[in-house]
Amino acid sequence: MSIQGLERFVAAILLAGVGIAGAHTNGPKTPPTDADLVRQVRHEIAMYPKYSVWDDVSFRVLNGQVELMGAVNQPYKRTDIERLVAAVPGVASVTDEIKVLPLSPNDDRLRVQVARAIFRDPVLIRYSMGAVPSIHILVDNGHVTLAGVVDTEMDKNLAGIRAGAAGLSFGSVTNNLQVAHPGKKS
Repeated sequence: MSIQGLERFVAAILLAGVGIAGAHTNGPKTPPTDADLVRQVRHEIAMYPKYSVWDDVSFRVLNGQVELMGAVNQPYKRTDIERLVAAVPGVASVTDEIKVLPLSPNDDRLRVQVARAIFRDPVLIRYSMGAVPSIHILVDNGHVTLAGVVDTEMDKNLAGIRAGAAGLSFGSVTNNLQVAHPGKKS
C-alpha cells in the first residue's frame, strides 16, 4: 500500500469513528424533569454576577413552569434573573413575582449598618465568606428582613439581635433565617 493509500485509509477510519460518535449523541433527547430544572435554575441564579447579600430570590418549578419570588435591590436584577431563567432549556414559562426594593439612600445606609453589625460579630463572621454570604439583608423603607441559612438557632438569634442593634431609628427586624442544623449546639 502506498503512502497516499495509507493516508486515505486512516482518514476513512477517522471519519467513520466521528460518524459513530456523532450518531451516539444525536439520539432523541428526553425533556428535563422538574428536578433537573431546579438544579439548572438554582445554578443560573447563583452564578448571576450581580446577585448579592442585598438580594434573596427563591423559586418553584412545576411541569416546566418556574415561579420566581423574593426581592432584589435594583430593577435590572429582576429583569436579568427572569431572562436567565427563561433561557434554561426545558423551561416552559416564567412567572416573575420578584419584588424590587425601594431605591433609597436611607435604606442603602441601613443595609450597610446591619451588615457591619452582623458580619463583624466574631461568631457570625463566617457567614460573610464566599461570593454571596449565606445571610441576606433586605431593607424595605426602613424595615429589615434577614433571609438565608445559618447553622444553629443561636446563630439565627444572634443575627437578629445584631440587626436590631444596628442603629435602627425606625422600622423593625423580621428574622426569616432558616436553621440548617436545628439540634446542633454552637
